[in-house]
Amino acid sequence: MKRLVAVLWSALSLAGLLWAASPAAAKPSCGLNNGKPATGEPIPIGSINGITGPDDFSASARAADAYFKCVNANGGINGRPVKYLIVDDQWRPDVASQVATKLVKDDKVVAMIGSNSIVECLANAPLYERENVMVIDIGVVHECFTSRNIVPVNQGPRLSGVGMLRYAAEHLGAKKVACVAWNLPGAVDWLCGGFAAWGKKHGVVVENVIVDPSSTDYTSAMLQAAALKPDTILLNFTKGGHIQSLAAAQEQDMGGKYNFVSLASGYVVGLPTTIGKYWDGRFWTQLEFTPLDGTGPDNRNWLEIMDAYGSKSDPRDTFSQGGYLAAKIATETLLKLDPAKIDRAGVSAALRAVRDVKSDMMCGPWYIGNGKRHNANHAGMVAVAHNGGWQPKGECFEIDDPELEDILAAEKAGAN
Repeated sequence: MKRLVAVLWSALSLAGLLWAASPAAAKPSCGLNNGKPATGEPIPIGSINGITGPDDFSASARAADAYFKCVNANGGINGRPVKYLIVDDQWRPDVASQVATKLVKDDKVVAMIGSNSIVECLANAPLYERENVMVIDIGVVHECFTSRNIVPVNQGPRLSGVGMLRYAAEHLGAKKVACVAWNLPGAVDWLCGGFAAWGKKHGVVVENVIVDPSSTDYTSAMLQAAALKPDTILLNFTKGGHIQSLAAAQEQDMGGKYNFVSLASGYVVGLPTTIGKYWDGRFWTQLEFTPLDGTGPDNRNWLEIMDAYGSKSDPRDTFSQGGYLAAKIATETLLKLDPAKIDRAGVSAALRAVRDVKSDMMCGPWYIGNGKRHNANHAGMVAVAHNGGWQPKGECFEIDDPELEDILAAEKAGAN
């Protein structure tokens, strides 16, 4: 088993390098696009990520960093470069609190852009509201979607899972689902509990298999899932967990017996090649953004910026798409401000005014607004592993999670 996983990880790394090494089709577009390096006073922007721990959550920050490097090489924010500060919370709430305090109070960041962490939102939401710091992040846990100052650019795992379940029920015949998830603070009730609440309304039974993220026995987890006698197994992991759980399932020849589906975290370039042809047409994932190989202008620009300003080892995945969008939205907002008067209060006010952001990378318009919480991205797609890649199935569709009722009501009333 360990040898198989090592081989799979090696293959995924090679696939990512081959993707990253592909030549850019055109010159990247960003900021002022004037080709002149910014030399003025730097504008500090922060990002907190779970880097060292069970998995590396820095893909969004790396994409945002590439975007800001492009901006700085093209005039900056009307002459001022972005000083982008990426820090690691080590998957520890105490560390997340410490590094956030330093960024906010010592480094005087004007905003937090492109963060992605399991513990950061819970640890720091009160600080951001108290200090009037706006955050555009990749939301992972419930607290990222319940704060006035934290604005996820993505759907989040709850909506991602509900969207996948809806598709599985409507197109794959799912009636009983095993929700396999890490035992993280609040995750089981919010994710698997939310999926069960959705299932109760739609005639789908959801039962849980909860595992320890620090020492997961994936073979045991897959066998526990099978013991529930489901027709569908929903994986709630990051890419590493997906690889290992699918390897364990393949060893038990489970692919032909159950539908295997996942959150958007499974949507990674090279992963279908890594897990092998056994999973062709057998492993489905939800998309928080539009396909990674999309030909729209934003998606092409994201890849061109990653090739020009990122590292070959930087992931080209759904989290990277989100980091690009977060940095682009922040940059376009800052460019509308007087560069001599950019401060936290002004940036926060400008970000709250962001409305009707359209991109080929999202299924619908995105906004911030004055809401008490934020979840503007609530439509997605699905794809299935096919011939070493991902084959999108169908068009964008709205995700009918009951938890969205207040968001949808506010949108209808024009309050957001």
